[in-house]
Amino acid sequence: MLTTRDGVRPLGVADLEEFLALAGRDPVVNVFADYRARTTSLEPRWLGGEVWGRFEDGRMRAACHVGANLVPVQATAEDARAFAERAMSKGRMASTVVGPHAAVEAFWRAVSTTWSAPREIRWQQPHLEIAGPPLVASDPLVRRTTRQDMAQLYPACVAMYTEEVGLSPETGGSGDLYRARVTQLVSRGWSFARFDEGRLVFKAEVACASPAAAQIQGVWVPPERRGEGLAESGMAAVVDIVRREIAPTVSLYVNEWNEPARRAYRAVGFAETARFSTIMF
Repeated sequence: MLTTRDGVRPLGVADLEEFLALAGRDPVVNVFADYRARTTSLEPRWLGGEVWGRFEDGRMRAACHVGANLVPVQATAEDARAFAERAMSKGRMASTVVGPHAAVEAFWRAVSTTWSAPREIRWQQPHLEIAGPPLVASDPLVRRTTRQDMAQLYPACVAMYTEEVGLSPETGGSGDLYRARVTQLVSRGWSFARFDEGRLVFKAEVACASPAAAQIQGVWVPPERRGEGLAESGMAAVVDIVRREIAPTVSLYVNEWNEPARRAYRAVGFAETARFSTIMF
């Protein structure tokens, strides 16, 4: 471990405890970084990137996960600018910058003159949480998926991703990697769906989890089945299962303009606790 008392440096295994304490100051907002740290122990060969810490008088004051996803952790605007300075010296490796709005905005203002133009910026994304029972009845037909469901599940995941992100996850020959990711979530018991007569009509996944929280992604209902309440009852079922078996608080973030989704989450009992921003390249 480096002995730098001030400034930004890569973290390693010896920094894990201090990093988890930092992330634990807001464990739901920081669930992605917490999850990555716990599953890799901040070992660079497992991270597939780096985690940087910013130190002051020898104490970690902020951090930044730097991989395909660049995610600031407990970072003020000043911290974000310090991380941006280091990022500019190394070049962009992230395909997405995501996290609390103020930190992401400060980071982007600093790097925008040297990094390539993003494909899209979503500045105001409500970050939602629920830490109690859902307010609507759970759909009893929602269950964990299995590998036998892949013929229906995988195309639904591709459709959701394409609709949400604006390009297919199979672009550039990435289909095998994306299929492996979907299969991994199924194997972990982190993939949930409802099927009607063999056809998938609702799905959602846990993207990451810690002892404090689980973050949901990939909530999707086929266009021809929207407006039937499947998202509300389906998410209620997911909240029930996840809170009972994975983590006590369930979170997600949603596009500000997606009013139907926001209405569904409000009906279930999710409440806004922060604003995220996402920059996609």
